[in-house]
Amino acid sequence: MLSKAAGGRPAKPSFVSYVSPEEIHIKEPAGKEVNPYLLPGELLLCEASTVFKYVQEDGSNRGTYGKLVCTNFKVAFLGYESASDDNEPQFKNKVIGESDITLHCIDQIYGVYDEKKKSLYGQLKKYPEKLIIYSKDFRVFHFCLRCTKEEEVKRIVSGIVHHSQTPKLLKRLFLFSYASAAPNSPDAKNRTVMFDTFKDWHEELERTKGNVKYEVVSVNEGYRVSEKLPLYFVVPKSFLKSVTESILVHQGRGIPIWCWSCHNGAALLKMSAFPKEQDDSALQMPKFLDGIYKTIHAPPYEVLKMDDLSSSLPSLQDIQTAYTRFKQLFLIDNSTHFWDTDVKWFSLLESTNWLEIIRRCLKKAVEVVEQLERQTTNVLLIEENASDLCCVISSLVQVMMDSYCRTKFGFQSLIQKEWVIGGHSFLDRCNHLRKSDKEEAPVFLLFLDCVWQLVQQYPPAFEFTETYLTVLSDSLYIPIFSTFFFNSQHQKDTIVSGESHNAQSSPFRLLTVWDWSVQFEPKAQALLNNPLYAEKPKPDKSQRKTTRFKHHRQLSLPLTQTKSSPKRGFFREETDHLIKNILGKRISKLINSSEELHSNFREFYDSWHCKPVDFHGLLLPHIEGPEIKVWTQRYLRWIPEAQLLGGGTVAIATKFLDVMEEVQKLQKQMDEEHSQTAPEDADAVPTLRNSARLSSLFPFALLQRHSLKPVLPTSTWKDLEDEEDLAKRDDEFVDLSGAD
Repeated sequence: MLSKAAGGRPAKPSFVSYVSPEEIHIKEPAGKEVNPYLLPGELLLCEASTVFKYVQEDGSNRGTYGKLVCTNFKVAFLGYESASDDNEPQFKNKVIGESDITLHCIDQIYGVYDEKKKSLYGQLKKYPEKLIIYSKDFRVFHFCLRCTKEEEVKRIVSGIVHHSQTPKLLKRLFLFSYASAAPNSPDAKNRTVMFDTFKDWHEELERTKGNVKYEVVSVNEGYRVSEKLPLYFVVPKSFLKSVTESILVHQGRGIPIWCWSCHNGAALLKMSAFPKEQDDSALQMPKFLDGIYKTIHAPPYEVLKMDDLSSSLPSLQDIQTAYTRFKQLFLIDNSTHFWDTDVKWFSLLESTNWLEIIRRCLKKAVEVVEQLERQTTNVLLIEENASDLCCVISSLVQVMMDSYCRTKFGFQSLIQKEWVIGGHSFLDRCNHLRKSDKEEAPVFLLFLDCVWQLVQQYPPAFEFTETYLTVLSDSLYIPIFSTFFFNSQHQKDTIVSGESHNAQSSPFRLLTVWDWSVQFEPKAQALLNNPLYAEKPKPDKSQRKTTRFKHHRQLSLPLTQTKSSPKRGFFREETDHLIKNILGKRISKLINSSEELHSNFREFYDSWHCKPVDFHGLLLPHIEGPEIKVWTQRYLRWIPEAQLLGGGTVAIATKFLDVMEEVQKLQKQMDEEHSQTAPEDADAVPTLRNSARLSSLFPFALLQRHSLKPVLPTSTWKDLEDEEDLAKRDDEFVDLSGAD
């Protein structure tokens, strides 16, 4: 019994615990060793036992013990306690586990020293007691190393930092280790056009009816003319005579390369710009450009308009800066961090400028569509290397105008044509080798985010789902696929031919990311396909109303402002937007919008939005501020506070899938009555297990994990904390009858 002090107050306890909460419930492996699952060619480099992995979302010391390992492919945590079947994710990746991070997916590594967080890189003189890893797919891992042996701590921390942060050689990527050891059996069902043969380009010309004025050239076979250009590409027929000379003299620059042809004969082309500083051998450059203009501008070609994207769109540095700021909003350490930043959400979101860049890209693509569709003019996109913003705009134009590019195989073929074969520097832009941050820029992620805006505005127009886009963005950092790990086709072919020459057994072949069976089982792949995809165009005004969704508070920009912003920003049109909605008028009639857009463009934009949507025809996105939203699934899927239990898009999808499943059963019964068997390759409708317990971020977050605080703004929550418990207060009676 505690003694009392002279003042009558109980004495303070004299016991002080020097054992951290996570050390109290240490559970060693019960009789069995946990070992990592290794892919072919994967080697275990270092490991550490008795590592405590925190549950990050509640800010407490809850978690689990296990082993932390580092291989030449990934960092993985192996819990001593196996997960229950109830928590087993339905959407399971066969290559990357729930607690796995590929080395290329690691973004930042921090160590905690005496409760202070410090970035880890290079040689370490002192090793941390806690390790925090931020991944490029927005997961955050917290590991406590207090109970781990000192030598193991040194090995695992040094190993993770070295193998994920230090510069690498291209031939040392895990991509080649896996290709040498894994059996290669290509997917026979994959109908993606790779555009690495003359036949592929010729068939694309015929499909778009562009073979009348344009022709595939093979002057660069074996890269004997230029290493920057692909083996095969398409140019205007009138340019065939001078194409070889132009490539030799100007090193691949100044050549109008065909991208796509419109139904009216107009074509979209791209061209690498000439350097601003010219030497004496290029004094005749203006004459050369004038010759190109006259060649394409003359009959039978349509009028030509040139668009220099470097002057009309943000630079790569601006894109990288905006994305760096933007991603910090979603790398949440714990619930406290989430609620502290919640009250400043919209101001932080606007300051990143990421959504504004998306809007500008979509607007530029619509401008090009207007020139092709309405003005029937050829459009020549110009950029320094024609492999960054040219890829974004040309791809978006084709997605908007060509319904084939909105199918899964058509979309994959588009990426192959414009990005992979088109020469986008994935290796440098994703900084896979960790050599230079100056070349890094999320250009491909910007394109996927723009496509997501179209998908969420017009779901029935796309054969694939937003889950497909999210998985595709994650695949950027999985080094077993060659699709996103080279700067050019020449670089890939050179490496592959060298490795094949050195291989003593089977031929050396690299996997493509389009073989989804490598990552997912058939049931999981079904979630990549949109069951609501409109197979045939059905223009109906009622469809248009049903496909438009209401804005969500944290997913789009606000409709009103408390203060008028003095600068031209993303929120400038919000007040007028709300007023126009109240008056029952269309968004496109905003005065502020007409000031920014050309009259021809605005007339074309307004006219299209006044008509019913043809999901197999032209699609134009809504580009006003509040219509550009945050890609919820990709950026918020690991944050429990952002989940809605049984709500969001999963609730809508569940109802649709239930109806479709019933329709399939009725169709099956009708077929049996008429003695007709259903086709064997018919895709079954995916069923959502325990749909009532699913969160809005399904399929990545299966069950909701409760947060410590309700989903209220921080200021409101603090106000409620200061109030007395309402349940303990007596009801107050106010007599209003005697009030004068």
